[in-house]
Formats: sequence, C-alpha cells, structure tokens
Amino acid sequence: MRVRYFSLAVFANVLCLCQCYTLKSSVSWVVSSNDVVEDADLSQEEVAPALLVEGGAGLWVNQQAFPVDSVDSPAELVKQEDDNVAQLSSRLFSYRLEKTSAASSNSNGPPPHQETARTARYIAHNSDWGHLATISTQEKIKGLPFGNIFSVSDGPLDNSTGVMYFYVTPMDYTVSDLQSNPHASLTFSEAEGEFCRQMVYDPEDPRCARLTLSGKMVEVAPEEQVFAKEAMFSRHPVMAKWPVGHKWFFMKLELIQVWLQDWIGGVSLIPLEDYFKATPF
Repeated sequence: MRVRYFSLAVFANVLCLCQCYTLKSSVSWVVSSNDVVEDADLSQEEVAPALLVEGGAGLWVNQQAFPVDSVDSPAELVKQEDDNVAQLSSRLFSYRLEKTSAASSNSNGPPPHQETARTARYIAHNSDWGHLATISTQEKIKGLPFGNIFSVSDGPLDNSTGVMYFYVTPMDYTVSDLQSNPHASLTFSEAEGEFCRQMVYDPEDPRCARLTLSGKMVEVAPEEQVFAKEAMFSRHPVMAKWPVGHKWFFMKLELIQVWLQDWIGGVSLIPLEDYFKATPF
C-alpha cells in the first residue's frame, strides 16, 4: 500500500512540474498581435520572413529565428521565447533588423514628408541602386514588363543633379529592350537605407517612401561623359575595373514623370521644375 501511495505521489509531482512549462511546437509559436515592442535584435545570420496568420492570431515566427537545438531544457525554451517575444514588433518586416547610429548613415535623415520635391531628390541622391522596368524583347515574354537591378548615381555625394546615370553593357537584356523601346521606369525604396529599419517600417508601409522616375533612356553625349564617369565611379569604384570587352557605356534617364509615395493619404506627382529646383541636402 505504501508503495502504491508513493507511486501516486511521484506521478502527481511530475504532473505539477509539467504544468510549470508551456511547451511549444518545434516549428513555430504564436506571438500575440497585442505585443508592442520598441526594437528587435535578431542575432541569427539569416531570419526567414514572418508569415501573417489568416483570421487573426498574429505573427508566426519561423523556427530559424529561434533554433530548437540551441535549447537545453524546457525552462530555457520558455525563457528564450519570453526574451524574443519581448523584442519582436507586430510590424516586423522581412529582413533582419540591425541597430545603427545616425552617424553611420549617408545623411542626417529624410526631409519632412510635406516637402515632396525635396524628398524625391533625397531618395534619388542617396540611392545607390534601383529597379529599372522595361518592355521586354525576350521571346517568351515579348511585350511584357521586365525588371532588372542597376547601380545608379545622380552625381558624386557632394553634387546632386537629379539626373540618374547608368553604366551598362549591350550584353544586358535590359539594354536590348531599350534599343527597341527606350522608355523605362526606375523605382527606389527608402527601405534601401537605414531610416525604415530604425523606424520599423515595412517596405510597403507608405511612411517608407517610394519613388518612381519614368522617362526615356538615352546614351550620354560625349560632352557629358566626364561627369557621368565621375558620378558613377565615385559611388561605384569597382566599375572602373569591369572588363572592357563587355563594351560598357553610360546612359541617363530623361525624365517625363516623378511619382512619389511618402506618407499616408495618397501619392504625389511632382512637377519636373520643382524636382530639379529642390536640393536633397
């Protein structure tokens, strides 16, 4: 009889211990959408995008952010969960957050969003690359939009012109497209810099500004070659060593429209005169 009571007592203690922990799935666990956090510091090299749960529980955090094999005990699992939940924002975006200082940025931050022309010039000048969309000449997608990433510059860091310069090769599909139809759109996102990361703005959040410059791509004239070279090579010095056999040459975008989304409540179509008058500094 004593053995029986002893066994029951041990079993009861085990049950009590189990109730002390809330074990989570090895794949993921739910984070309440009511948790509001100031910052996040995800120490892993790569963090998979957070997935929104339909119907409402909030954000699910991929296991790569919190490797299960790094946890030695249930208590450590719960402690790690609590620590990381306390660091996650309900507005997490799809790339890893990093703490930065204002001194490490290329500028003192964006202009007030009401200054739309200046904001557009700020983004154009402080962006080192952008997404160029053309009308494709590739056989399978002929006539469809085709996007490509290009390094760009509107001038050296201390000399902004608002004119976007490119260093391209005829071997690129985009250049083939431009030979057939020179019209293109170049899109930038303020998410390229540190501002949206520091503010914890998703790249699609309207407060994380987006700029699209549309116009006609033309080859840079001989009298403008020296400046185009300075503009590109001062910002992208590795270009000076790219193989000459690829027949690189300079192009620029002659603007037709400046489209800006930089705050909640709609977009701005900025007159070209206002765009070129503004200064990004």
